[in-house]
Amino acid sequence: MGQWEALFGNQESARHDVDSALARAPGSDVKLTAAFVLAVTGDVARARALVGQLEKTGAANSVLNLNTLPTIRARIEISAGNPSQAIRELEAAVPFDLGNSPLGNLYPAYVRGQAYLAAHEGNAATREFQKLIDHPGIVMLAPTGALAHLGLARAYALQRESAKAKTAYQDFLALWKDADPGIPILKQAKAEYAKLQ
Repeated sequence: MGQWEALFGNQESARHDVDSALARAPGSDVKLTAAFVLAVTGDVARARALVGQLEKTGAANSVLNLNTLPTIRARIEISAGNPSQAIRELEAAVPFDLGNSPLGNLYPAYVRGQAYLAAHEGNAATREFQKLIDHPGIVMLAPTGALAHLGLARAYALQRESAKAKTAYQDFLALWKDADPGIPILKQAKAEYAKLQ
C-alpha cells in the first residue's frame, strides 16, 4: 500500500494507494495501514475515523492497543501540530518498542523521534532514532531503518552539533545513493545537508 510512499513524501501517490486498498479490501489490517498513511499525509480527519473504527473492533487486542494504535494516534497528533500530545500517546508503547507490529518493527520509536523533532527536543529525538540504528536485525528492510539516519541528522542539527549532523546526513545519503533522485524526502535531505556545508 502507500506506507512507504507516505514516508518518502509521495503524498498524492500514498493517498491514491489508500483509497484503492480500502475499496478492494477494507479489513482491519488494511485500515491500520491506511490510518497510518493518512496520518502521515496530513488527512487527520480520515485517519481519526479509521482509528475510531479500529478501537471498536479491537478492544481485546493487546498489540493493537499498546503499540499500533498509539503509534497511529501519535502520528495524527504530529500532523495536527500537537507533538506533545503525540509523545504522551506513545508512552504506553515504550515497553513494546522492540516488539512486532502490523505497521512494522520499531515504528513507535520512529514516530516518537518524529514527535520530539516536531517539539524541537533534539536530544530526546536522538535517543529514539538511535534505537532503530542500534537494532538493524529488528528493523530489517523497513524504510524507517534508513530514515532513522535522516531523523538522527535532523536531531543533531537541532542541537547545533554540526559535525554529528553532517555524518548522519552522509550515512543517510550513502544508504540512498542509488535511489531515484526525485524522491521528495531525498531532495529535502540533500537540501538540508547542503545548508550545513
